[in-house]
Amino acid sequence: MERVKLDFPDEALIHRHPLAVRVTDMNYGRHLGHDALVSLLHEARLQALLALDLPEWDLAGYPSVVADLAVQYQSEAHCPEMLLVETAVPMPEGKALTVYHRVLKRDLKDRGDQVVATARLNLLLIDPAQGRPVAVPDAVTQALARAQTKVSER
Repeated sequence: MERVKLDFPDEALIHRHPLAVRVTDMNYGRHLGHDALVSLLHEARLQALLALDLPEWDLAGYPSVVADLAVQYQSEAHCPEMLLVETAVPMPEGKALTVYHRVLKRDLKDRGDQVVATARLNLLLIDPAQGRPVAVPDAVTQALARAQTKVSER
């Protein structure tokens, strides 16, 4: 079986967002379900972009749509564990923003965090008048550069 292998680009980190695994996020195996994980990733992405004053429905004048998603599951998470979702966005090339998420299970006893999943998705920015993808605007690229600098200084 071929498995997805994703490398999280630490140098492109722009945001960290804490979340809890809720009882409604559990599946039949009594751990975080894949459908719930996608929702948690969406929340983390929304918060990361909002922190840059870039709501995903208005990225410098353009709404965004998810073109694809790949997830590498690495361990289980259970209710009511705390998660930290790290978001990284490398500098865009062309018409897509590639967004990476690393979901960490917080170890409250200070033994180190454990990776639950790593995800990569591509966001396309769409011209609403023509319904076609557009190049990533300079305002978005500049906001990402500022965020990467700010996070690396911490």
